[in-house]
Amino acid sequence: MQKNSGSSDRAHDRDMNEPAGQNVSRREQLLALLSDGEMHSGERLASQLNVTRAAVWKLIHGLKDMGLMIEAEHHGYRLPHAMDLYDAARLRQLCAGYESRLQQIDCLFEVDSTNTHVTSHPVNQSGDAVLCVAEIQHSGRGRRGRSWVAPFGESICMSLGWLFDSLPPDFSSLSLVVGVALTRVLRAAGAYDVGVKWPNDLFWRGRKLAGVLIEMRGEPDGQAQMVIGIGVNHRLSESSRKQLLEQQLLVCDLHEILGEHSTGRNQLVAAITCELMSCLKQFEQSGFMSFMAEWQYYDVLASSEVQVLQGEQCFVGVAAGITLDGSLLLNTPHGIRKFNSGEVSLRARRD
Repeated sequence: MQKNSGSSDRAHDRDMNEPAGQNVSRREQLLALLSDGEMHSGERLASQLNVTRAAVWKLIHGLKDMGLMIEAEHHGYRLPHAMDLYDAARLRQLCAGYESRLQQIDCLFEVDSTNTHVTSHPVNQSGDAVLCVAEIQHSGRGRRGRSWVAPFGESICMSLGWLFDSLPPDFSSLSLVVGVALTRVLRAAGAYDVGVKWPNDLFWRGRKLAGVLIEMRGEPDGQAQMVIGIGVNHRLSESSRKQLLEQQLLVCDLHEILGEHSTGRNQLVAAITCELMSCLKQFEQSGFMSFMAEWQYYDVLASSEVQVLQGEQCFVGVAAGITLDGSLLLNTPHGIRKFNSGEVSLRARRD
């Protein structure tokens, strides 16, 4: 017994004194083992990771401290449901036909912002792309300075870097093109009622499902580096739903829409990536005109009474479509007004 105890102590010392990078690797290995959603004994996990049970316990609590929901019972640990963890090799394989144009695919466990990460890894050649996905995003940015935080497993959090040789004439409508691409993919996955809400959100039956944030950096030679950030609610926890509801945000997620038939995250990210790359090339060649009719078909605000907030001003009218430069048209009591920015919401009906 003394021999076993001494061996365990030495193993424990080894586990606790491993370099930080090794500990991160152990953490991700542990998560991969738990990703099937089944119960795993601490003893079995320790054997698979070549660490002590005490080290497994520490890793589990480290993951919990990061917000992961891990169920612990006297005989083991498990995630609340199976997880399709991001895999760069699988993503490249699923992007058949576009894999040679993907300059880089980064699958990160956690990141401050996928947009920031892609910004620091610029695209080298027009027509190529850089893709980043993350399991956890801590400090993402949404529109109008809002935070865009993605807890583990609840959202698809991805950014695509793209290089335009020169900006298309209808460049200001780029977010609408991205909306069309994303809607195509989600409808193909079975979310048939998904539509676009000007300027960069996707809604399903009156609730937000996805959002887009685009950032640009101009180059001295006239080229433009684009970073397209996309967030899709995948399987929101009750606590996240409650927090969003407290902010008066009505949301839905893919699991609610599709149930257990929901497309895997790797497959969905790959489909979005391929559709985006195809649409961006088309947009560069022919502008927004080739997307306009489809965007209008998906428009969830069409002919609805809405209000547009611009700073302290509030404008009320009936949504009357968009222009080629991506501006919203509003039919007001004082005539048609054009908006290239603003916060838009459906106006509450009066009985």
